[in-house]
Formats: sequence, structure tokens, C-alpha cells
Amino acid sequence: MYSCTSGRKKPNILFIMSDDHAAHAISCYGSKINKTPQIDRLARDGIRFDNCFCTNGICAPSRATILTGKYSHKNGLIDNKVTFDGSQQTLPKLLKPAGYQTAMIGKWHLKTEPTGFDYYKVVPDQGRYFNPVFQEKGNWPNTIEEKGYATDIITDETIKYIRSADPEKPFFVMCHHKAPHRPWRPDPKHWELFKDREIPEPPTLFDTYEGKAEAVKNAEMTLEHHMHPMDTGGIPPPPELKGKDLVRWRYQQFMRNYLACIASIDDNIGRILDFLKESGLEDNTIVVYTSDQGFFLGDHGWFDKRLMYEESLRMPLIIRYPEEIPKEQVSKDIVLNIDFAPTFLDFAGADIPGDIQGESFRKITRGRTPGNWRQAMYYHYYEYPSWHMVDAHYGIRTQRYKLIHYYGYTDEWEFFDLKDDPHEMDNRYKHPEYQSTIADLKKQIYTLQAKYGDEKPIPRQIEKSKTSMF
Repeated sequence: MYSCTSGRKKPNILFIMSDDHAAHAISCYGSKINKTPQIDRLARDGIRFDNCFCTNGICAPSRATILTGKYSHKNGLIDNKVTFDGSQQTLPKLLKPAGYQTAMIGKWHLKTEPTGFDYYKVVPDQGRYFNPVFQEKGNWPNTIEEKGYATDIITDETIKYIRSADPEKPFFVMCHHKAPHRPWRPDPKHWELFKDREIPEPPTLFDTYEGKAEAVKNAEMTLEHHMHPMDTGGIPPPPELKGKDLVRWRYQQFMRNYLACIASIDDNIGRILDFLKESGLEDNTIVVYTSDQGFFLGDHGWFDKRLMYEESLRMPLIIRYPEEIPKEQVSKDIVLNIDFAPTFLDFAGADIPGDIQGESFRKITRGRTPGNWRQAMYYHYYEYPSWHMVDAHYGIRTQRYKLIHYYGYTDEWEFFDLKDDPHEMDNRYKHPEYQSTIADLKKQIYTLQAKYGDEKPIPRQIEKSKTSMF
């Protein structure tokens, strides 16, 4: 562990997280559909991680994993139905002995009252885009309404807290936005931003799922069959539209609103960066930007997340710390959301408990990847049957390969060679030339399950519900 003192103050940590912001909707990640100049500004001044992945691709479980540094089966929150146990060890509790002031502002989404924070002001459940209500420390569970747009208000409250913080102590602030979670409701000032623009379509928009698992074919998150009018701004499609024409119409409608919500995120990140500079806090504040997981933006004909496909699995992650992290870095190392807590603790000079399952990637931010850094990541999604009817599955991803096992109502495998097939269109699980690779990946999966204490699931053969969740 590096010393974080060395004659200088401990760094402040500002952890900004959005909800469902796909990396491929950020221009520094190569977006072809929008520009995010303020997020790009952050990346230019620090490091961008191209292979940051979630370990369970759904909102509440990812948040619990970030707070605890542990996989879902260890922190107890395996899906959105479960209530978080706030009595357990968490990141803000571990930062306090290191002298940190801690605050949580914005989307909490863990049902129970936030613990370990000196201050919190959170939105209940998903929260509202307009005139959101908040629950504030000292007044739980009562709510107070704030007038305005949620992304602006959460930013305002974050700046307000930092201004009021004790300047003699470092702060750790979680600024967590509702946006761009569905249903997408942009700020009026961004209503016209994409109105007359034709959003480029993803190359996999009309994936036929040929050769793929039944679990994938049956997932209820297609633009054609499962998108609700609320997802297209309350506007029903023209009745004559069918098939590909309907898919294209829905894609344009939802993406215009989704991207407009992201424009507000980007603007407000700029506001915070300007505030830090004007306040003299820029150099000694670690600024982190991420999302709780990725999102399908018409990729494979889908919206939502959950599946272990790239667009859902990948989290954007950008970190700036002028006093330590060199500018304009890009890392291809595999980092996970279980790594956030130990990394923040490392920067803070705090103790990292042995039961935390993640690893600090602080050295990677300085271009010094440890020789024994992970070459593969383990994923486990549980929430079935539920919204979108995505089967329970676990899997492994290396720098080149991905192997997924669906085990809820099916017992199926998918295998992708990401070098030859980066869009994951060709399931090569039964191809003879890959059988030794697949056998090795299965061994690696079982090794990782043993390492993380996740018992190998036995296919449950749950009868697939014939009742759609829509």
C-alpha cells in the first residue's frame, strides 16, 4: 500500500455514479451516438478503464457490491428484491477511522436506511426526474420535496455538502444520480437536443439469436415486443409500423430521450469540476465517474441490462487525481466493482479488511499493473423469474473469451471468441476447435467459485413462466 500522506493531506474522494449509463454512450469510449465533453475532460486529466466490469448486472446488487467490496452472495443482496443489511461492514464505515467525513447524496436504492454516513440525502427507490422527494439524515423515513430536475438538484446538494464540510478533514462523498434510468425524462433545456437527429443504429439491432441459448431468445427486453409506451415518452408508435420498422421507430424514440438525460449528467459533471477548481480543491480531490452497470442501447435488439453480454457487463470508469495519477492514461486491465472499495481505502490510507474480495487497483492508475493481476473475471446474475425474465446465469470473461452458463429454467452454455466476434453474434460452444479452451474455462470458473465462496449452482429446471412480466 502506498502512503497517502508523505507530508501532504489525505485526498478527498468524490465518487460520482449514474444509473444505466452505457460506456458506448460516452464519447471518450468511442461513442458514435453522442458527445460527452465534460466526462471526456475528466478522462483527459486522468485514467480511463476500458475493461471495468460489474459482477451482477443489476442496480441494487451492484451498489451493494461497491459498498462492501464483496460479491452479491457474500453481502446478501443478490437481486433487486432483497433488502440490504446495513449493519454489515461498508466502505464509509471503514473510512471513518482514517479521519474521513462521509456523505451519500442521490440515488441509494437499497431500501434500508443508509448507515455509516455523517450525512445523507437520498431519493426513495428509483426517485423522480422532476420535483424529486428526498429522505435526509435525522428525518428518516420522512420525505421532503425539492423543486427542479433531479440531476441538477443532486449536484446542487453535493456542492452544498462539500462547501459545508470541515476543511481540516478529508471528505468522501457519493454523488449518485438517478439518470439515465428509465423511464427517460430529459430536462426541458435538453428536449430539443436530439429531436431532429437520426441516431446511428447498432450493428446488432436485428440479431436473430440463431444458435444462441433459449434463455437469450426468451429474454423479455426486445424493442419489438417488450418496450412499453412509457419508454418512448408516452408516445405510442404509428399503428401501421411492424417488424423492423417498429424496432427502428422505438429505437429512435427511446435513444433521443436516453441521450438527452445523459447530456444533463455531463453538464453537471462539468459544474462539479468547475466548482472544485474554483474552490482550490481540484488537485487534492480524487474524482471518480462510473455507472452501476452498462445498458443495451438497441444492441441485439434489446434495452435494459442483466445479461453477461458486453454492453451490459461493461461499466465506464474514469478516475482523476492530479497529485498522483498521470494524465491521458487508458488501461485494458480487468477491474471489477468489487475493487472499488479497497481502491478507495488504499488511496485514503485506511486499513483494508481481509474479508474484502476485491483488490486495490491503485498501482494500475499509475501505470504499474501488478504482475499477478487477474486475467479473468467471474460474474453471477440471480434475478429470475422477474422483470425481463432473464435466466439466472454465471460465467467467466478473459481478455479474449467469454463462457456463460444459464441454469435457472434451462441448462445451457454460450461461448464467444471476443477477438473474432466482438459483437457476440456467434455462439461457438459446440465448435470442435474450441473444446480444449472451453474445458479450461470451466476449470477456471470452478476455481473462481471456490475462491469467492460461491457454491456451484445446480440447474434448477424452474418451469418457465408463461406469464409475461409486461
